[in-house]
Amino acid sequence: MSGVACAAGFDDGFLGLPAPMPTPAAPTVRLDYLHFTVLFRTDRRLAAVTGVNVHGGLLIEIERKEDVWLLDPRVPAEQQAGPELYVRNDFDRGHMVRRRDPGWGSTADALAANNDTFHYTNAAPQASQLNQSPELWAGLEDYLLVHAATYEQRLSVFTGPVLAADDPAYRGVRVPLRFWKIAAWLQGDHLATAGYVLDQTEMVGPILAAEAGREGAPPPIGAFRTFQVPILDIADLAGSAMPDLIAADVLVAPPVRAEGAARAWIPLHQQSDMMLS
Repeated sequence: MSGVACAAGFDDGFLGLPAPMPTPAAPTVRLDYLHFTVLFRTDRRLAAVTGVNVHGGLLIEIERKEDVWLLDPRVPAEQQAGPELYVRNDFDRGHMVRRRDPGWGSTADALAANNDTFHYTNAAPQASQLNQSPELWAGLEDYLLVHAATYEQRLSVFTGPVLAADDPAYRGVRVPLRFWKIAAWLQGDHLATAGYVLDQTEMVGPILAAEAGREGAPPPIGAFRTFQVPILDIADLAGSAMPDLIAADVLVAPPVRAEGAARAWIPLHQQSDMMLS
């Protein structure tokens, strides 16, 4: 695997109604891959926003072999969080766009899109327990993908880290403590969206302590680490404009969306806790 498959990136009109990618306030570099796009912040060496089109009726399962991660040649190597960030620690290369999501169309396209997701521009440091746990991030992503495949549905999925100014520094990169995800789909004749936030704050501390030669308590893992949240809150956290996605949020009634009143975060214990209508 080498290079980038093609420049046919995220399609705003993929669902049949406009569902454009969030627009970060901070400067980004747009990197198009097959079926997905990364808006990359060179100052943080990480993606700010990713957007992927998922065609549930054309998904092809690509066997996962040995992971081969690459730097993207379109961005100077020193501006990417590369392999040195992930060695000898408990951080995974957390896919922002999952390898399975853009894997649809012909077998050749599915393989090429799968390979495209293994660029460091599409990765962010995630505590391994968080990244791999079926109760947390991985479980949420699996649910969305299986739902799309089962009903042959189209989805547009947006993901990114919360790039806060006070994120802890680690090997020259400020490690995000939270991540967000928004799914968009057609519900009847209108757009529907749902937003989620995952918090890895308590898991990062022990990793940073180990790097400094200090003993840390085992990182906790529990059901309250993933939340369904109003997309208006995600826009604030991400520092990105996303009016179309906010307007279609299934969690928040329109008067609340318009007025910005108090909005509850729903802790997700199981799939049935997710509101999708």
